[in-house]
Amino acid sequence: MYYRKQNRSVALKRIFLSLFLVSSLVINSQAQKDTMVKDTIVQQFYSTNHEPLYWFSSDINRNKATEWLTMIESSESFGIVSDQYQSNQIHVALLSNNTLDNTNKAQRDQQITGMVLNFLKNLQEGNIKFDYDEVNVSRDSMYIQQLLNSKPGESVSQMVARLDCKDRDYLVLKQYLNDSITVNDTLEYKMIVLAMNYRRYFAANHPTEYIVANIAATEASYYRNDFLKLKMLTVVGKKKNQTPLIASYITNIVTFPHWNVPHSIAVKEILPKVQKNENYLEQHNYSVVNARGKVMDDSNLNWKSYTEKNFPYFFRQATGPRNALGVLKFNLENPFSIFLHSNGWQGVFKKNSRFLSHGCIQLEKPLELAKELLPEKIDIQELKSGKKNTKSKTIALTHKIPVFIIYMPVIVNGKKITFLKDVYGLI
Repeated sequence: MYYRKQNRSVALKRIFLSLFLVSSLVINSQAQKDTMVKDTIVQQFYSTNHEPLYWFSSDINRNKATEWLTMIESSESFGIVSDQYQSNQIHVALLSNNTLDNTNKAQRDQQITGMVLNFLKNLQEGNIKFDYDEVNVSRDSMYIQQLLNSKPGESVSQMVARLDCKDRDYLVLKQYLNDSITVNDTLEYKMIVLAMNYRRYFAANHPTEYIVANIAATEASYYRNDFLKLKMLTVVGKKKNQTPLIASYITNIVTFPHWNVPHSIAVKEILPKVQKNENYLEQHNYSVVNARGKVMDDSNLNWKSYTEKNFPYFFRQATGPRNALGVLKFNLENPFSIFLHSNGWQGVFKKNSRFLSHGCIQLEKPLELAKELLPEKIDIQELKSGKKNTKSKTIALTHKIPVFIIYMPVIVNGKKITFLKDVYGLI
């Protein structure tokens, strides 16, 4: 019903827009050509096809273009936004085939190619933007081959049904989108579409073993062979120290890590406390080190003379259970110095709101996770009995583990959907 209603609406719009678009088609074509951003996937398509025209090359392909446009115009049912103005331009161009010159045909041909390929891309891998992503790889050539080598006799709707994401949670979200949401600019709508895009991204990118840390849910999950092996609560960045969105890899685990305090935390938080109480460093197992890592005698320093701008030293916290990083640090490749780590105070995980860190992610069950990742190399008893200044060790993983730090304020449990608070205000 939704599909038929939209087709009638689009048909009416085309009637009113046709005369205007036909008259402006030639006038606007050069300006659009000059300002058009080069689309690499479109260029690659025509390079692969070895022909300047694809959709305008035959009556069959023009009809197929119309079929694709109809599908794209109904893309809201997939949580994908379409460009109605572009769609109308192409419809008019297809109807005006006999009067268009080769320049205009080539331009509209590329336009429909870009729309179709981007639809195929969004349909299969989602439209997710991480602050840092080294997991996703380009699949442009795959989408090009899907279009060029579509199955004989297969309609566009059949092709889309075949290629659409089959992830269980995605299908629940998609059904909710089409059955329960009527207005497309609500917070719920945006949350559902974002969640659908994440499920597409995971389906396209995850291997057999990976970790998902959902900032909005303050939870982390470890999967192996698509089965949930371990789930735990987390502590994530405060609203003013937001944890960035990252798709990266854990490469090694550090036991009994030192905490080298970031300069901003050192001068804004620790320095004022030391100036009020010079015993603060000893009470919290901090050493003062210079830029070369040499430990300084903090009793000889004139603490009152330092400010945020002139403090020349660094703070380093001794290893052990009282360390801010706890006894385990999971190193994660990224430019933000963000990682996963343990926390010596388990009481923090009993709090209802756990948006408390400076950006790194604290794990409720770090020992269990380390044992899953390095079953032969992690000594749980040693970690539990470790004391202050226990020697730190770095243990490399046999293979790097993908970690997806996401912000998805939607939880799917079976067929039940729960909406979470948008704490960071990102939706």
